[in-house]
Amino acid sequence: MTVLSHMGNPKHDQPVLRIRVRCYRTTPKGRANASLKPTQPQEPGHSGSSMGEQITVMGICGTFGHDSANGHLLEMGLAACEAAGAKTVVWDNDETPLPLVGAPGSWEDPNVKAFQDMAEGADAFLLSSPEYHGTMSGVMKNQLDWVYFKHVGDKVWAVMSTLGGQSNSNTLNHMRLSARWLHGHVIPEQLAVAKVKDAFDDDGSFVDEEMQERLEKLATSLVTTTEKLR
Repeated sequence: MTVLSHMGNPKHDQPVLRIRVRCYRTTPKGRANASLKPTQPQEPGHSGSSMGEQITVMGICGTFGHDSANGHLLEMGLAACEAAGAKTVVWDNDETPLPLVGAPGSWEDPNVKAFQDMAEGADAFLLSSPEYHGTMSGVMKNQLDWVYFKHVGDKVWAVMSTLGGQSNSNTLNHMRLSARWLHGHVIPEQLAVAKVKDAFDDDGSFVDEEMQERLEKLATSLVTTTEKLR
């Protein structure tokens, strides 16, 4: 998974790419875990594109850092996309923060251009946001506000959310609405993780194995739908 990072002062230095390589295996129960073994090369024609190229899924996280439960869910989703045959990239707001849209100097911020370039180079998007006051987080909305039709239009999207209490679809519906206004195609599969503090066991896997199955189905649908539409 490629993570865009920034070295030094973000106002003066140019963004650089920091490559974080992760390999995943599937346990007998279908859980994606980190592995030290290299992944097997893809067979020719695995991708649905005419040239047999892998699609690229961009992860967009609704929390500032990825060390949150929501960030963990996004990483699990990206791992499932990789298992389905995609390449993945993710923006790291902790190291390369995006300014608020319209803030002084925001239109010239090099991080904004780098974020837009990453989005434009992706074939699909996987969003994961915590639910704050019945909707997506400000971090998620600000990221969506920085992309336009030319960056993300006519591409495939999938949405996930985490909640402190009971499950609902508020955040999922609001992210779907934003994606549609950006001319995106949102797949029907979605995932809301309720009571998130109790949703994962000590090794980071879902306590409820059905949630892992739903996550894998979402990732597979995102990848295969993108391959068909590409």
